Amino acid sequence: MDGGGERESTKHEVDAEYHCHDFDWEDLRADVEANPSFSYHLSPFPTTTASPPAPPSEAWKSFHRRHASGKFFKERRYLLKEFPELLNSKECAKVLEVGCGNGSTVVSILRCSPSITVYACDCSEDTLLKANEIVFNTQGVDAKDRFHPFLLDVSREVFPDWLFCNWCQSSDSGHHNMRKEQPILLKENQCCIHGIDVITMIFTLSAIPYDMMLATLRRCVSVLKPGGLILFRDYGIYDMTMLRFLPHQRVGFREYIRADRTFSYYFSLDTVRELFDAAGLLELELEYCCVRSVNRKNGKNMRRVWVHGKFQKPTS
Repeated sequence: MDGGGERESTKHEVDAEYHCHDFDWEDLRADVEANPSFSYHLSPFPTTTASPPAPPSEAWKSFHRRHASGKFFKERRYLLKEFPELLNSKECAKVLEVGCGNGSTVVSILRCSPSITVYACDCSEDTLLKANEIVFNTQGVDAKDRFHPFLLDVSREVFPDWLFCNWCQSSDSGHHNMRKEQPILLKENQCCIHGIDVITMIFTLSAIPYDMMLATLRRCVSVLKPGGLILFRDYGIYDMTMLRFLPHQRVGFREYIRADRTFSYYFSLDTVRELFDAAGLLELELEYCCVRSVNRKNGKNMRRVWVHGKFQKPTS
């Protein structure tokens, strides 16, 4: 029998639950750490006993091919309650969704304001095609000239310079050479889109091996405008799905691999704080979101934990 957590929410959870605080995380911590059956989750990981796992992007590509129907995820309407900055964004705001999947985050963002343009990347070409189909066929969402998906493995590759070219990052004025090949989304003689206002990372960083996370964040920061925000939501330590993993599925401390070879990491607040600080970002908000729900089929009580964070790139 394979252990391992569910991806994101169970079907019966409603939007409002995502921003509740139904229980105290310290109480959950005490329960888990007092339970001998969970002791293997807490022990240091022996770094020399496991062979390096396959690149995570390949496993995620396979995952998206298996779930090509687009029914696996639901629109993330709760994001607008958790991150009102999206609703209150300035005119012509540019949002970058990192690890967009089939567009469940993108749809909510495009729906909330007609002045937002979303650029979205993913490592899977199949899922980008599905995202494009879902976004452009969602009723009530006008995506024309406002949704630009592109292929990128953020854990290994740098962002294209049309997002924020080196010249514009280092100079406020002056002229420089125009690019020889003009991406279709750029206007004539436009060097780049001049940086991103808001980056969303929703259940993305946990899918990347821990030792690649800091470099990934630094690449994200490189295309963020000074004063721009990163909105973060991901799995928290002692989430119900973490406790379902079996000992043989551990590949690192708080790091697990599912039967389908996809990764899942579970964050403490300190880990998130250290990573984002090392990437040069200022902490605005950081907390656990603790949600209690009940499985309607078996009546089992489930305690879910996510980490919610907002971070800002310094203006100077």
